[in-house]
Amino acid sequence: MLCLFVGALTAPVAQAASLGKRSLKQGMRGHDVRVLQDFLTRVGLRTSIDGVYGSRTTSRVRSWERASDLRVNGRMTRADIRRMRRQLDAGVRVQRAAPAPAVAENNGQKATIGRDGKAIAPASAPEAVKQIIAAGNRIHDLPYRYGGGHASFRDSAYDCSGTVSYALRGAGLVSSPMPSGGYMGWGARGEGEWVTIYANSGHMYMVVAGLRFDTSGRDRNNSRWQTDMRSSAGYSVRHPRGL
Repeated sequence: MLCLFVGALTAPVAQAASLGKRSLKQGMRGHDVRVLQDFLTRVGLRTSIDGVYGSRTTSRVRSWERASDLRVNGRMTRADIRRMRRQLDAGVRVQRAAPAPAVAENNGQKATIGRDGKAIAPASAPEAVKQIIAAGNRIHDLPYRYGGGHASFRDSAYDCSGTVSYALRGAGLVSSPMPSGGYMGWGARGEGEWVTIYANSGHMYMVVAGLRFDTSGRDRNNSRWQTDMRSSAGYSVRHPRGL
């Protein structure tokens, strides 16, 4: 337990604030900032504990937001702080995302699959496509479970529509998971230039930069990313507008 002695009021109230009493952002200082920096270090994002919410602390917060599938703005709301406390209680650790080197290695026009089963986006792809691929890589080898990924984007297993929803969420294209039938009229009609979604009432999958992102075929390379295509007969064909 963190204890804080409060003597005579000789320091600003902000200096004595307990973590969670206020939202935090760059430029702020105080005891609660020190606790936040300690929390960041404990979840796997080493941070200097100096009580100053500077650019380095902001960078670590952004890494945590990306790993937690939150809006990336470098700020810690009270809800964010509660989420981080729950992660600590559960023993969750995150790693700083570093997708750029993998993207830079692929100078072609189509995505490729690395030895680890993760997709490597083509350098020419729009940023939204790279974000979809980066999100898909985070769950590429997780198991299948019917209904997985529907109650929340964060889950330990995903079904077909939960899988696609999670990847699209990485580019901010959906705000909540949807069942496969919900995608039959989603977005724009027909194939997209970069992303195409195939959906019917019982199944769905997605093709991103030439790779199929699907729950079937995982027995081949333990990855949702597949190079081979499948029949689209009986599927509604849609795509995100602009992609």
